[in-house]
Amino acid sequence: MNAGPEESNVFPLASGRKARTLRAPMTWKRKATGGVLAFIGYMLSPLSWWNDAFVNIPLALAFAWVVALFYKPAFEASWVLGYWLTNIIGMVMMHKGAQKMLRKEDRKYSWRDSVRDVGISLLYTGVIVLLLKLGIVKPIHFSR
Repeated sequence: MNAGPEESNVFPLASGRKARTLRAPMTWKRKATGGVLAFIGYMLSPLSWWNDAFVNIPLALAFAWVVALFYKPAFEASWVLGYWLTNIIGMVMMHKGAQKMLRKEDRKYSWRDSVRDVGISLLYTGVIVLLLKLGIVKPIHFSR
């Protein structure tokens, strides 16, 4: 039993060329997961204003109903809070999805990261309110 060149590759998965190809599916899986997370975040975020009637408002209403089970006078405020939370959660999910797609490796999500993400979302919300208050963004008016 002489070990010829054909027998030296008994375990081809351990070879350098095959080992590199084994890493690709994990990168693809991480990017796909990040893409799905970013898409769900987009659907919840204020960037997709057209889906509010189908996603954000029903979720906020469900949140308000649950709160009203415990304290009825908080229904209206909790509906507004629930709507705001769906938008903030959407922004955070988009941010995390994009990070997952663009980074080479996953990183643990820390308390500091969450404070930064909420801050970024609040800043974005502030920009939206500012654009509305300054009259830069206005509703569409159709004339007849």
